[in-house]
Amino acid sequence: MADLFTFEVHTPYRLFYKNKVEAISVTLLDGEIGVYAHHDPITAPVKSCLLKIMEKGGKWKTSYTSEGILEVAGGKTVIMADSAEWPDEIDHDRALEAKHQAEETLKNSSFKFESETAKLKLERADMRLKAWELRTAKEPE
Repeated sequence: MADLFTFEVHTPYRLFYKNKVEAISVTLLDGEIGVYAHHDPITAPVKSCLLKIMEKGGKWKTSYTSEGILEVAGGKTVIMADSAEWPDEIDHDRALEAKHQAEETLKNSSFKFESETAKLKLERADMRLKAWELRTAKEPE
């Protein structure tokens, strides 16, 4: 059995996840990273992504997490994110509406700030919709 480490995901509204896990996979600004027990210390920005968590016994769980910070230190890994949701917590209609609004803003934006903000909103909506699609899908082995 693989070594376990403590993994937590915090949002401003709740402790989203806390458990001993075998591994996680999360997307940083410069690409995807896998974290296992005894990982070197790191602090890095997280992008909106599908967060994959390998629980004890090798079973994978997937959730959506928004932008935040990943910290690996002292045998513990923590993500502080603006939001995090399990696939069955996602309101599909609301995510779809957010996607359409972001696309519309992106199409009609005149300022760089508007278009950059719309790109982030579109990325969040797309990731939430991908996570929502997993609510009945079988997790990878």
